[in-house]
Amino acid sequence: MWIAGVVVVLLIALAAYEYRLRKPDQLVLHEADGTIRLRRRAFYPRHLSLALPGTTHQMELKIDGVARGSVQIRTTLVVTVAPSRDNLASLIRVGGWKRDAVVKAAKEFETAIQGLVKEFTERYLIEELSSEKLSEHLSAGVTVRAPQFGLELVSLTVQSVDPVDAGIAEAMRRRESARIIEQTELLNQTARIAAARAKLQADEQIALLEHDLELKKYDLRRAELEKEAVLADKRTEDELKRSRMKLAFESEELALLKSSPELLLLSPQAARLAEASQNLKNARTVVSLGPRDAEHGSRLASMFQRFLDLVLEGDKRASKSESEGS
Repeated sequence: MWIAGVVVVLLIALAAYEYRLRKPDQLVLHEADGTIRLRRRAFYPRHLSLALPGTTHQMELKIDGVARGSVQIRTTLVVTVAPSRDNLASLIRVGGWKRDAVVKAAKEFETAIQGLVKEFTERYLIEELSSEKLSEHLSAGVTVRAPQFGLELVSLTVQSVDPVDAGIAEAMRRRESARIIEQTELLNQTARIAAARAKLQADEQIALLEHDLELKKYDLRRAELEKEAVLADKRTEDELKRSRMKLAFESEELALLKSSPELLLLSPQAARLAEASQNLKNARTVVSLGPRDAEHGSRLASMFQRFLDLVLEGDKRASKSESEGS
């Protein structure tokens, strides 16, 4: 009985010594049928497995090279890689079956990056080189070559591309400073031109709006004058109509008086004469006609004169008839 207990204790001790708990940031590899595979269980035998860190590995590279024209330059890069789960066999082939396989593979990967950088810089003049262009070139090349080393590219940053010679670097800085100043001045002048052009366009628009406003005022004034002309014509027509009516009335009145002269005795002037003759028998009666009665009074006077003539003629005819009868 105690032998079985000892065996159980030994098995438990062996399991505690051999098996380890896989951490979330570990890649546990093992070989099966000549293929490198990844263990996914929580516990793994440590002597039959290789536990690699699954975290990223960062490298800062300073690569010396030459630009076209044999100008010495120095390129500074920061590259971050991580073990590729899809290329574990390549990782073991480059880094070996060791815990530092990722670091060793990254060292080998640095050589490939240096080759890509030198290949690119040798094709351009130093003033044509830029971090953007180099970064685009390296991103395309490194993404293809990283799986060959069992790695996955996380990020790649080109920090600087500078000439080694301090004199050349100073000359390039001065030239860049002059270029920036020139561009700034050009932008300032362009801004002034744009402001002047905008002011001119605004003035033209204002002038056009003022012209349109004057035209509208002219149209309104013309319409008002046309309405006033129509009203004036209407007033003139009304006055002419009243004048014609008054003239027709006076014509009818004169025709009536002409046909019946005795009606002159009923006129206001005749009434005044009669009243004056009754009050002042031996005085002359002066009838004053106002401005309004001047024209009418002259006609009445002529008609009254005619009436007297007719009366005298009637008296003469009556006396003549009497004399003939006797």
